[in-house]
Amino acid sequence: MAATNKARINFRLSDELKKTIEDAAAELGQSISDFAISTLTQAARQVLRDHEITRLSERDRRQFVAMLDDVSSKPNKALTRAARKYRQQVG
Repeated sequence: MAATNKARINFRLSDELKKTIEDAAAELGQSISDFAISTLTQAARQVLRDHEITRLSERDRRQFVAMLDDVSSKPNKALTRAARKYRQQVG
């Protein structure tokens, strides 16, 4: 069964922007609606992906890796509790 598209997004834009969007849609052989949906969806997913990634400078990356590799370090009480809670919840 095909999904029914009921939700709407309405916005106003300048004539110049509208013409640009129409031209781009035509170049791809898409309707304005299909072009807008695919372009907005792609941009929205990229924004969400970008916010899931933690970016480190080279210096911070080296320090982070060194800390992970340091076998002499011990977890603090909060980390130990968090690990215990995670194991109880996940198994």
